[in-house]
Amino acid sequence: MSVTEDEKDPFDAIVDAPFDSALEERYLVYALSTITARSLPDLRDGLKPVHRRLLWTMRQLKLDPSNAFKKSARVVGEVIGKYHPHGDAAAYDAMVRLAQDFALRYPLVEGQGNFGNIDGDNAAAYRYTEARLTKTAMRLMAGLDEGTVDFIPTYNGEEEEPELFPGLFPNLLANGASGIAVGMATNIPSHNVTEIIDATLELIDNPHVEHARLMELFKGPDLPTGGLIVDSPEAISNAYETGRGSFRIRGRFHAAEAEKEEDRDAGIERLGGGQWQLVISEIPYQVQKGKLIEQIAQLIADKKLPILDDVRDESDENIRIVLVPRSRNVDAELLKESLYKLTDLETRFGLNMNVLDATRTPMVMGLKELLEHWTRSQIEILQRRSQHRLDQIARRLELVEGYIIAFLNLDRVIEIIRYEDDPKAVMMEEFKLTDRQAEAILNMRLRSLRKLEEMQLRQEKDDLLKEQDELNKLLGSPARQRTRLKRDLNALRKEYAEDAKLGPRRTTIEEAAPTVEFSMDAMIEKEPVTVILSQKGWVRGAKGHVDLDTEDRRGDFKYKEGDGPAFALHAQTTDKLLIVADNGRIYTLGADKLPGARGFGEPIRNMLDIDANAQIIGVIVYRQKGQMLLAATTGKGFAAQMDEILAETKKGRQVVNLKGDAKVQVVREIAEEHDHIAVVGDNRKLVVFSLEELPMLARGQGVTLQRYRDGGLSDATTFKLEDGLSWTMGGKGDRTRTENEIWQWKVARGAAGRLPPQGFPRDNTFD
Repeated sequence: MSVTEDEKDPFDAIVDAPFDSALEERYLVYALSTITARSLPDLRDGLKPVHRRLLWTMRQLKLDPSNAFKKSARVVGEVIGKYHPHGDAAAYDAMVRLAQDFALRYPLVEGQGNFGNIDGDNAAAYRYTEARLTKTAMRLMAGLDEGTVDFIPTYNGEEEEPELFPGLFPNLLANGASGIAVGMATNIPSHNVTEIIDATLELIDNPHVEHARLMELFKGPDLPTGGLIVDSPEAISNAYETGRGSFRIRGRFHAAEAEKEEDRDAGIERLGGGQWQLVISEIPYQVQKGKLIEQIAQLIADKKLPILDDVRDESDENIRIVLVPRSRNVDAELLKESLYKLTDLETRFGLNMNVLDATRTPMVMGLKELLEHWTRSQIEILQRRSQHRLDQIARRLELVEGYIIAFLNLDRVIEIIRYEDDPKAVMMEEFKLTDRQAEAILNMRLRSLRKLEEMQLRQEKDDLLKEQDELNKLLGSPARQRTRLKRDLNALRKEYAEDAKLGPRRTTIEEAAPTVEFSMDAMIEKEPVTVILSQKGWVRGAKGHVDLDTEDRRGDFKYKEGDGPAFALHAQTTDKLLIVADNGRIYTLGADKLPGARGFGEPIRNMLDIDANAQIIGVIVYRQKGQMLLAATTGKGFAAQMDEILAETKKGRQVVNLKGDAKVQVVREIAEEHDHIAVVGDNRKLVVFSLEELPMLARGQGVTLQRYRDGGLSDATTFKLEDGLSWTMGGKGDRTRTENEIWQWKVARGAAGRLPPQGFPRDNTFD
């Protein structure tokens, strides 16, 4: 008895397979689809499928530059209905970007209506906007009807679309590309077409050309929004040689109305009375003007840039951002450097030339390799175009030869057509005609038949034979192919030359002068401050250097109930404080950011991301080129340069690596004149050795300072051997004792040590 389809058990279709292998197989299919059909551009036309389908649809709708605009909704509908089965929003967003002159160096779509702006505002809905193709897009698609590329079925098999565009326009480098695939990404800036062509011509003439020579012609990015690229030529060249790197992009300061040339180039407008203002005329690529102005305004509001008083947006079709300094005595260069450092007026563009080659394989290519592949693809397109034309010529020659035979035997042809029942077969037999020739003669109108002229036919035949001969020579000679490609590239170069609308370079490539070394301290009024940190982590800053009580270090300050003094020290508002936690992390806090001392202050954990279980064991004022001693309860320690352990974020920096239950026990500043270190353990053994034996590390566990059988490290300090070892005496007062005869405790690092001199504190600490 047979089982019908409806009666089959659905569980029979279940495949017993390991879950990980099934997941791996399916994820790999998704990853490959994302890489090859969505996120990475094809190096031959520089387009992703969505962009290619958009332009192809617009071509099908006859949206040429010479024709009228059509609604964007019409284009989006055709694209997602016939070629690109994705969301309309995604397709429209891609189309909008192709029309934005601040996103693309050479726009491929000409938009009418609101297509967004550099402020970051979105485009109007597609029912309100209209679009058509640009001349650049037409150049990119030139040759689609000449057999230059393969056409593939669309997703539903109802239509066909080109696999790529054959045009000579070097779109990948000219307009750049960006995308994030699975496990890889691409990020290519735009470049100047004339420079791309110059480098390509050099490569065609000399296939073994050095990369350095290509960079002399190619120069580097030419971004839609202009600006400056301020990296060294060596850094830029290295990035293009490997296909990976980064560039620093800065906005441009330029005051077009300034009287003096140096003021124009510096962006300074003089207002009289010594007053002046700065003008930003170009901003970095992919930076929204509105957000940049918000950043600057926020700096002013937060008083993080006290030398700047105001920012105004006076832009029309051209960018004009006006910066008003706090006073006429402000250093303009300092203000610029501050903006570069604190805002997106300087950004970094990461170059990653990851593209799909002719076999749809993703590869990171250097400039030379990229141009070689592109040149090879254009040679192949030239060959296919030539072969397609040869096939057309062969078919036309066949017909022309038939027409000549018909002309020479016109009366007989007419007689056959008039009297024979099967004129086609008779003509083919009598005049040795092919089926196509006979069919063409029979399909001619009498008027055309009468107008046949032998001279015209023979002239057409000669012309076709001549063209056929030229094309055969072209296909048979790689040298001729390179010459033809060079001729076509030179013609394209003229269209994008310096005097063309889109021709002139917009981005200046010029290595910046060494950065003006400045600290934000220069913008902070220097005042003395007393830093107070309580046992429970409440911090405050009292104006002036308050006289501290050496016994309890409280002075006149009050603490919350259950809290008490922990650290108190003198600093300046321009100083940075190094906060050391017992888990080995070191945090940096500006003394100018401390809350006032009228109340109890604020929890330091509101300012820094200090672990809840960590205890603060030291506060040191940062000194340039200063050094500090760090030691753990395990008896291991090292010295650290303060410059290397400054933390730039609230999370701090892990400096001391600890194992198990170990904690950082000692944090001390090392004075320049100190040459020895003294270490005392919980076992009340003291060891002294030369400071030269202590390694200088930026991070690590350090080395063994003292060896213990029981317990661990209690305290450590540095001192100058000539002056002797000092420690604080117990009891009232500020008494200290100094032991000058310290030679008997001086041994090599890592020794067990011996009992300290008489009178050494019972708590085994030096202070």
